[in-house]
Order: sequence, then C-alpha cells, then structure tokens
Amino acid sequence: MADDLFNSFMNGPDENGRFGDFGGRFVSETLMPLILDLQAEYDKAKTDETFWAEMDDLWEHYVGRPSPLYHAERMTEELGGAKIYMKRDELNHTGAHKINNVLGQIILARRMGKKRIIAETGAGQHGVATATVCAKFGLKCVVYMGAHDVERQAPNVFRMRLLGAEIVPVTSGRGTLKDAMNDALRDWVTNVRDTFYCIGTVAGPHPYPAMVRDFQAIIGKEVRTQMETAEGRLPDTLVAAIGGGSNAMGLFFPFLDDKSVNIVGVEAGGKGVNEKMEHCASLTGGRPGVLHGNRTYLLQDDDGQILEGFSISAGLDYPGIGPEHAWLHDIGRAQYVSITDVEALAAFQKCCQLEGIIPALEPSHALAHVMKIAPTLPKDHIICMNMCGRGDKDIFTVARALGFEMGEFA
Repeated sequence: MADDLFNSFMNGPDENGRFGDFGGRFVSETLMPLILDLQAEYDKAKTDETFWAEMDDLWEHYVGRPSPLYHAERMTEELGGAKIYMKRDELNHTGAHKINNVLGQIILARRMGKKRIIAETGAGQHGVATATVCAKFGLKCVVYMGAHDVERQAPNVFRMRLLGAEIVPVTSGRGTLKDAMNDALRDWVTNVRDTFYCIGTVAGPHPYPAMVRDFQAIIGKEVRTQMETAEGRLPDTLVAAIGGGSNAMGLFFPFLDDKSVNIVGVEAGGKGVNEKMEHCASLTGGRPGVLHGNRTYLLQDDDGQILEGFSISAGLDYPGIGPEHAWLHDIGRAQYVSITDVEALAAFQKCCQLEGIIPALEPSHALAHVMKIAPTLPKDHIICMNMCGRGDKDIFTVARALGFEMGEFA
C-alpha cells in the first residue's frame, strides 16, 4: 500500500465527511441545521481541555477504565500457535464498549442545551448505556428497539426500564436494528428543538462516524500502552466483531498507521453467505449504497432496496457497515471476514469452558475467527481481540440455540 495512504489515516474524513467514496451527509433539510450545530460543538470540544478532563474523570471513576488486557492462557494452550490477548471491555460499567461513546455524546448534548435524548439499539447495550448516562444527568431518554429484538433481549429491555427509559418497540420491517434507526431518525426530524440523537455506532451522517470513532478510540489507545507493558511491543494482529463497527474502529484506529499490525474485522455470517441474504456480511455480500445518512456497503437488491439481514446476534444484525470500514476494506488496510452463527456459538462455549468468561454473541464472532487463525500462526505471534460485551443478555438466545429451555435449569 502506498505510504501516502498510511499518512492520511489519522487525519480523519475530509471536510464533507467522506472517507474516500464513503460517508458523507445525506439527510433532510430539517436535520441539516442540527447536524451542523453538532459538528460545530464537537469541533470546539475536540480542543477543549475541560471537555476531555470531564471525559477522563468519568471514564475512570464511572465506567471503570482502563479495562484490562487479559492473556487468555488456557485458550492459547488449547489452540496452539499464536498468543491470545483479550481487551476486556465487557468489564465496563453496563457491560460493553457502548458507554465509552455515550458519555461523550451526552456531554455534548448537555452543552447544547438538549434535555431529551433518543437512541436506537439492537442488542440493547447501547440503549442500556444511554439510559444509564441519562439517569446520571437527569435527562429524558427514549430508546427505539426493533420488536424482534425486544423479545430476544428481554434482560436489557428490563434494565433500560429500571433506569427510567421509555422503550418504543418498532414493528416495521423485520423489527431489528435497521428499523429502530429508521424510527429514531423520524423522531429527530419531528422534535428538532429539544432532542439529541445519540447514535450507537460509526454510522449515520457526518460527523457521527468520526465522532463515535474518536470516543471509542480509547480502546486502542489503552491497548497500545498495555501491550507495550505486557510484551514490550505492539500486537501482530487485531481482531474485532463488526455490526456497524464502533468497537472495531475503536480498537483499530490508533493502529492504522502501524504497517506491521494486521487488522481483521469479523462480520456476521448468519446461516452462511448466500443468495438468500441469511447473513449480515455487508462487505462480503453487499455493494455500495446510501442508508441512514451515509454511503457505505449495504445488503440490497438490484433496485437498491435494502434487504433484511440475519444473525443470531442482535448487535450484528444490521444490513450495512460504518463508512470508514468500507474505505479501509476498499484500500486494503483491513481484512474483513465472516463467521456463521454455528461458529460463533462454538466459540461462545469454548470461552466459557476454558477462560471462565461468558462473552456476548458479538465478540464470540471475533473469537471464532481467532480460533481459526491462531493454530496456523507461530507461537511468537500476538493476537489481540476485543471482548466488547458480556453475555448476560444472550443466555436465553444461546440456550434456545443449543436446544435447552431455561426452565430445565431450575
């Protein structure tokens, strides 16, 4: 790859919010003033020491950062080959990486005088994080969640309600993350005066993809420091699961200029990448188009109609991907692969049995790819994967997939 590409990574998108041919700002005229206000507020915050001092304090004392970098010794021994580390962001307050970003956005919302926060959620972790921070600051919280996801993520739905959030089940489409985001955008257009839309991933119109990435980059920044302490050098390979892709961009971004570091994003292969689109592997089975305010790779038919993807994991069940990932894919800086539901379930069980860690189904996809490649690599090769969520929310889904009824365990 040309050196000038590497030199450009840390500069972010261009002035139009474009990562190469991807990204941009495709929104209604009603939303454009709000988007521009948000961009201006974030541009000020980026160089405001008081903003980052507040973020650092909350990351440490409220979220519990830095999250540990854990050497998975038994997993490494079982697989043979490469040495495996897990970045344990599932130990954050609320149980996932989502709160890293939510804190930043809601601090911006408060600075902008917004009292009502809306969010979309799939697996529920972004919704829980948003409800949590709204409760802390006394803000009204409305969470849009696909009706199908409300059913399969019941523990997180109850957590959000305990935290005071209003849950709006979305019945359009297949009732999943895409549909929740559609309705959240409609709400925002209708309630422009007092409402702030807290997007949960590196998608949406500019500046959301870059802004969310910047907040999540705390993950990769910590890994750099922790890996230098643990091994005296950088990892050889980074692996993270991707729906929209915020946890992955958070891990990858601080390493993009390090040519020696291989970067692998893992999409949801569902029942297998096939013509029926029983998967959510947008880069493997999709093509460029526009959705939710940005241009990226999407699952779509010949007429450009967005197709319904499929994954056992609610957090990966999205028919698109963040535009920066689309760019990294096209220029070859990152490799993107897919993992099926069956493979993710096997990794879920292996992690429980070997490391005593119950992972969410999202990072189980990343771990499944680690399990594939680790045995093929030398023992001095270091892999770091992002354990971006814990599995409490998924135990009912996993039990059903493995043929158990929860009542059998009573």
